[in-house]
Amino acid sequence: MKNIQIYSAKKYKNGVFKKSNYKLVEDNIYLYEDEYYTSLSFEQEPEFEEGENAAEIAQYPLEDVLDKFLVYVSDFYENLNTEDSQTCYLEFASDDIDGIKELLTIVGRHVYNKDVVEDGNVYSELVIE
Repeated sequence: MKNIQIYSAKKYKNGVFKKSNYKLVEDNIYLYEDEYYTSLSFEQEPEFEEGENAAEIAQYPLEDVLDKFLVYVSDFYENLNTEDSQTCYLEFASDDIDGIKELLTIVGRHVYNKDVVEDGNVYSELVIE
C-alpha cells in the first residue's frame, strides 16, 4: 500500500439535500451510532502480491492493518473501487477512537508485508515505513 491519503467521503458532509448523521469529533474522525469512522485512499503494489486494480483489493497487508489497529472495513465504496482505477477507497471503523487515531498514522507512509525466516519457518511481517 502506497500513496495512503485521507479520503473525505461525501457522506460525512452536510449537504443542501441531506443532513449527515456523522459528527466530526477530531480531524478526519467521525462519530455515528457509538462507532468512529475515517476513510482512506491508497494504491496497491502488485510487486508485493497486492491487487492489480481497485476492484481487487488484496487481503494482505489490509488484514494485518485491521488487526494491528483493531479496526474493520465498514464501507468498500464499490462505485469508486473499479477495475479501471488504481486508487482504492475504504472506510474504517472502530468502537475505540484510539484505533482510528492510530490507523491515521499510516497516512503518507508505505505499508507492506515481507517474509521473515525464523527458526527455519517463514512468517509474514507487516512493515510500516
